[in-house]
Amino acid sequence: MTERQDENEENGGMKRKLYEKELRKLQVELCHLQDWVKDKGLKAIIVFEGRDAAGKGGTIKALTERVSPRVFRVVALPAPSDRERTQLYIQRYIERFPAAGEIVIFDRSWYNRAGVEHVMGFVDEQNYQSFLKLCPEIEMHIINAGITLIKVWLEVGMKEQERRFAAPRVDDPLRQWKLSPMDVESYTRWYNYSRAATPC
Repeated sequence: MTERQDENEENGGMKRKLYEKELRKLQVELCHLQDWVKDKGLKAIIVFEGRDAAGKGGTIKALTERVSPRVFRVVALPAPSDRERTQLYIQRYIERFPAAGEIVIFDRSWYNRAGVEHVMGFVDEQNYQSFLKLCPEIEMHIINAGITLIKVWLEVGMKEQERRFAAPRVDDPLRQWKLSPMDVESYTRWYNYSRAATPC
């Protein structure tokens, strides 16, 4: 058992064996869901947002490790290219939306405009306010087009985020990619992120 798992159990968390048993049950249900989505030609989007180190990647991995990538597609977009910066803001997300029989999971989404971009000063106030006004209307069009839209926000406390940013990510070459300069900067703007999350 890892040091992290020991600590989790000491703090009243679920024991590893029980966690894996319950996770397997849920993954079986996801396989049934997958068959249903394919059979009925349904479309769904699951948007994962949250603080850095809140567990988005681990949650998405648990969701997708037993299902078909032909049905469950994970989209984690990099920073926009020069060309994409001149497009309608949500355009590069829309082109990755699901067709019939697909579920698309966004590891961060168009909400970057209200979160990361706004807090880090990458978007001006006019475009930020425009996003807050237009986003609900666009999402209503998404729903009216027959796409099920599920939004998940994952939270982590300030002390726990600091702990997760600490040594293992810095020292472990297999995990260094998880800690970017943007992650470090986001930690220094904790309260700005708290305020930015409210309109979302």
